[in-house]
Amino acid sequence: MVQQVDNYIEYLSDVKHASGNTIASYRRDLLKLCNYFESVGCKAPTDVSSTDLSSYVISLERVGMSSATISRNIASIKSFFLYMLKKGIIKEDCTEQLKPPKIEKKAPEVLTVEEVNLLLDQPSKITPKEIRDKAMLELLYATGMRVSELVSLKIEDVNLTMSYIYCRDVGKERVIPIENAARVALENYIKNAREGMCEGSNYLFTNLKGQPMTRQGFWKLIKAYAKKAGINKDITPHMIRHSFASHLVTNGADLKAVQEMLGHSDISTTQIYLKSRQSRIKEEYDRAHPRAKR
Repeated sequence: MVQQVDNYIEYLSDVKHASGNTIASYRRDLLKLCNYFESVGCKAPTDVSSTDLSSYVISLERVGMSSATISRNIASIKSFFLYMLKKGIIKEDCTEQLKPPKIEKKAPEVLTVEEVNLLLDQPSKITPKEIRDKAMLELLYATGMRVSELVSLKIEDVNLTMSYIYCRDVGKERVIPIENAARVALENYIKNAREGMCEGSNYLFTNLKGQPMTRQGFWKLIKAYAKKAGINKDITPHMIRHSFASHLVTNGADLKAVQEMLGHSDISTTQIYLKSRQSRIKEEYDRAHPRAKR
């Protein structure tokens, strides 16, 4: 069966042009599957039954593998067996009965409003670099955009008069309003710092060499300011995106509006932030109701 896995991985790379991470994950999952079946005497794909596959999934559960990892393994197996079916290596698909375990979506970790304010207050607003950093941090929290979207912004995507940002995602475009603090920080950056840093570039933000800011560069920037602020959380740009959405929903924002600002295609993705709101309501109830602690 290992030879079929090698052929499938080659197909993923040469025909499907899958990413390196996808190829590595599928190879790891499928070689683990091969080792299991060889240990129980199933050496050829035609030896494997739907019962055998169910037993394999149960073995993954018994060793404590997470639901998310099991789901990924099942996806790898289904794709592999479908490939073998199309190639005529097997006569029927024995993966049809495999169902991924239900994965409970947990509310993402977010910063408190106090922590966000502390983080955004760290750039001194004196040097061009820190004026830029202030504008980037304020804009990220004001819009909830992805860091890849932030560093890809062009100067023409900014409308300070109407206070909005034109954000381009892959295959999608959206307009996101910006609040006053972000608008002021962005205006200060464009008027007093950008020209000296971004000469000849149409990107809104660049590094000190005038080259486009990278995701990794901005990630390091956030880490440095979080450390300076004394915030003991593993802060990432995506955590600020989560904080933006969670704070809006907690304070009563319409879920559909938040979905549009985040660029989610499915509102079920946005609904995860309702858990934060429900948790806060429960805390307020327990704190305020006279009989809540009886």
